[in-house]
Amino acid sequence: MTEYRPGGRRRIDRVLAPGYLDGIDLLDLDEVRIRRAEADQEEVDLSYARRLLQGRIDILRAEQERRSGDGSDAPVFGNRTDEAIAETLKRILGGEKRTDRGMGRHLAATPSRVGEHRREAERAVSDVSVSDLDMPDAELEAAIRKLIDIESRTSASRRAVQQVVDALTAEVARRYQLDQVSLADRF
Repeated sequence: MTEYRPGGRRRIDRVLAPGYLDGIDLLDLDEVRIRRAEADQEEVDLSYARRLLQGRIDILRAEQERRSGDGSDAPVFGNRTDEAIAETLKRILGGEKRTDRGMGRHLAATPSRVGEHRREAERAVSDVSVSDLDMPDAELEAAIRKLIDIESRTSASRRAVQQVVDALTAEVARRYQLDQVSLADRF
């Protein structure tokens, strides 16, 4: 689950809690930076989960296109060599068709929860049944819809976390500006 849960103990619950930004102008600069780092890490983890979902959606849509005759007649993966599978994945996941690239933010941190499967997005991506490209068309469509729904909710949480990061970054910048002004006034 990537949504905020009131009273929850996860990082996302802290970062998106209604009072997280209250009084940031009164907090010690180190505390503001700690909160910003926490929010930054949550954004990175959400971005990672979101990209995993998008990759899985892209793979399932490629299979759907192949079945509808819009793609190649060859199975997306089928009985192919490792090299052919790698080339197919490269084509699917590196395609220029993607329009949901996000906000283009540079994220310097690395995901902190790569091996965990607690979040709904990570569980959905690791679900073997969603990886089965031999499923009937109706199940394939349902799997795509399910992943799109989870990706949409993950994206909404990510946007909310980005707003928190932006507010904390603005507070740090404001404090630097105040210090610069006060230094200039002294001379």
